[in-house]
Amino acid sequence: MNKLFFAMMVLFLLISTSLYAQKGIWNTKDAYLGQKLPGDTPEIFAANILAKADTFAFDRVAFSDDGTEFYYPTNNTWFSGVNGKVRYMKFENGKWNGPFVLNEHYYAPTFSADNQTLYFLGGQGDGKHSFVWQSHRTAKGWTAPEIYLKKGYGLYDFMPTASGTCYAASNVHPDKRTDFQDYDVSELKMTATDTTIHSLGEPLNTPGFDGDFFVARDESYIVISAKEQKDYECELWISFHKKDGSWTAPASLGPKINDGPAHRWGEYVTPDAKYLIYSTGHSPKDCHLAWVRFDHLLAKLKKENLKD
Repeated sequence: MNKLFFAMMVLFLLISTSLYAQKGIWNTKDAYLGQKLPGDTPEIFAANILAKADTFAFDRVAFSDDGTEFYYPTNNTWFSGVNGKVRYMKFENGKWNGPFVLNEHYYAPTFSADNQTLYFLGGQGDGKHSFVWQSHRTAKGWTAPEIYLKKGYGLYDFMPTASGTCYAASNVHPDKRTDFQDYDVSELKMTATDTTIHSLGEPLNTPGFDGDFFVARDESYIVISAKEQKDYECELWISFHKKDGSWTAPASLGPKINDGPAHRWGEYVTPDAKYLIYSTGHSPKDCHLAWVRFDHLLAKLKKENLKD
């Protein structure tokens, strides 16, 4: 009887995992690492799961489209990748497993539209170029990161979209690659033989640093870190893509998210479009991932700001 019960439980777990892999787990109790869901006031995301006492989870994260994989960077400082790691959690056999280390010295994991490639920033640079790295999904896991883009100008917060257009922050000046106060959210057009980049211009960008952002996969909106100060404390704002290809003037996500001076970056919207996750804090000592209900706020701001 016990053996039969055990076999049935194993079969149930295998079937459940298979169904989750096919349909996703977004509407189940296991979604979002099984965390209690937030409302319209930000809360700490997965505080006791992702980081150890001497590290913190931060920067942009990435869920797979079916919600059964979660990738995120960890570190013990903001300004060095020496101890940085990309870790992941995976839902298998009816539970979340991990965290495991995927790679070291990289950050900003970002899925391709088909979820078969992960892009990263960081890595071992040469001091002369900016790199975007890629790993490919295989039956045994992910390949080691390899160079996807190598450019003499700055590249930061790289994000692909469903159309094939990619976005990144850059000042587009090879001689000023590290002049971050001049970075703009920019559009990358790539062909088999060439890559062109141009700033999205005003009103999306300002004279200061405009480097942290999240663009929807359908390019319908961009969430940006706006009103950036020289120490990079900022607020989260949103701009919508108009029919003529231009962008609306950015609008604040409101006082519950922008509740005073703080670093806010690594913005990311879950694949089901329900929650915004971002990094926040005043220093590495209090840095953490926050999350908040986003779909209702998105609909409200779209109605208020997108008139065409």
